[in-house]
Amino acid sequence: MIWGVLQFPGSCDERDAQNACELAGAETRLVWHEETDLSGIDGIVVPGGFSYGDYLRVGAIARFAPAMNAVADFAAAGGPVLGICNGFQVLCESGLLPGALLTNESTRFICRQGDLVVGDADSPFLSGMSPGETLSIPFKHQTGRYFAPPEMLEQIEANDQVAFRYAEGQNPNGSLNDIAGVVNEAGNVIGLMPHPEHAVDALTGSTDGLKLFRGPARVEA
Repeated sequence: MIWGVLQFPGSCDERDAQNACELAGAETRLVWHEETDLSGIDGIVVPGGFSYGDYLRVGAIARFAPAMNAVADFAAAGGPVLGICNGFQVLCESGLLPGALLTNESTRFICRQGDLVVGDADSPFLSGMSPGETLSIPFKHQTGRYFAPPEMLEQIEANDQVAFRYAEGQNPNGSLNDIAGVVNEAGNVIGLMPHPEHAVDALTGSTDGLKLFRGPARVEA
């Protein structure tokens, strides 16, 4: 499997995402934000960072990058797409995922290890996990408060599109319904605020993040 890892001006976690993909047994290729040719790529990671300096609104400029038009076509064809932190924000701004990410209730940047609970969503990214399973994953963001209007939120819950929730008592930002990550209706696009690419080595506290990167390859096999 070959992962394409997007790189915007201001991205800072693309090398960590590449490392995670490779530890999960895949090959990788960096995709510059001006590229539109995704041929030969089997999955896409939209990594964390501060695309375009987070000017205007987080993810709002990256959403218009030529590479994101190609990602939208890739996703529409059923290709797996993973958005992490700023990548999650970009996918929501692009309309590839429902909802929006707002400034943390505290307005402060948070950075700490925490627990996520796997939801009921049907997605290749969750293929190696069970609903209710707990993962230890780093949280680091200032704009991570998940929001959706009441009708959309009700639909997300009814459709089992919640991929991850913060464990009880660990919601760091005021996200509605403790939501930390969601999938699209087809299940091939997923976004989450915590950082699975930083949970791939026991020396740094957890290898739980590898489960996400192994998921699509497991389904493909």
